[in-house]
Amino acid sequence: MNPRLGPFPDLETLVGLFYDEPERLGDFDEVPASELPQPYARLLDHDKHMTVTVEAFHGSPVDVQVLETHVTSTHYARRILLTRQSDRKVVQFGIVRLNLACLDDEVRREIISQSKPLGRILIEHNVLRQVELVSLWRVACGPDLREYFGSGSEATFGRTALIHCNGEPAVELLEVVAPA
Repeated sequence: MNPRLGPFPDLETLVGLFYDEPERLGDFDEVPASELPQPYARLLDHDKHMTVTVEAFHGSPVDVQVLETHVTSTHYARRILLTRQSDRKVVQFGIVRLNLACLDDEVRREIISQSKPLGRILIEHNVLRQVELVSLWRVACGPDLREYFGSGSEATFGRTALIHCNGEPAVELLEVVAPA
């Protein structure tokens, strides 16, 4: 697959990095913020890092579990789960694609080491960043999301977002929170 190289996250492009059959992940319908019930509105409708948001909501630090990566000469992408340190429960699924040229060597190395969530790395390295919410999504969970979140998980919500690093559009995100 040849993903576009533009700066704005496109749901189809991000999902297509890891899914030949997008329905394995789920069916996504864009929704306005006014249609997000709580606690999803608090979890998704903001311009902050999801790492910080889910840690505060769940009262526990989170760890990243990298399921798969996709690397080109210009971009690094990964399909991930965030799990609570307190009980290892999955609290978020995500697809992240970053433009390697927008980050310095040390930050790139730490991201590629897959040892910490992206938001925590950017914060710890004091990278000048701005998170931009792009779209909110109602998600009918496909087989993969049901497996990650639990077999009874039928629906949840997510978002696409863009992180500008040092003024450059650097990171495209799809973030889907576990059903409340």
